[in-house]
Amino acid sequence: MTLYAKGEFEVKLVPQTEDREIPLLGRLTIDKVFHGDITGSSQGQMLSARTSVPDSAGYVAIERVEGTINGKQGSFVLQHNATMSKGQFMLNIIVVPASGTDELTGIAGTLNIIIKDKKHFYEMEYTLPE
Repeated sequence: MTLYAKGEFEVKLVPQTEDREIPLLGRLTIDKVFHGDITGSSQGQMLSARTSVPDSAGYVAIERVEGTINGKQGSFVLQHNATMSKGQFMLNIIVVPASGTDELTGIAGTLNIIIKDKKHFYEMEYTLPE
């Protein structure tokens, strides 16, 4: 049975500096706090690429979410793959297989991010073993 979770989150992205900088590429840490059907926090790493074309970029990221989803406690890992082409988004965020712990063991699913009025929202579809 497919389950659903939605709510809002705050995100803090911190650029990581290195001795060697590569033009247009970046590495950032991710810290999020989730509210709504997911309550908890996450930490992760992001690699990004900007381009010379406005509103065109890409990123990949891995983040570990710890907390509760609809009352089930545990953690799981999300894998992000996203591009933006002249403002048009393509976003694919999946739960890494076998990454769930505790009451979230066996979790599978996808998460979508919606940005509206500079606020971040999520909608998640997922399954858990019965």
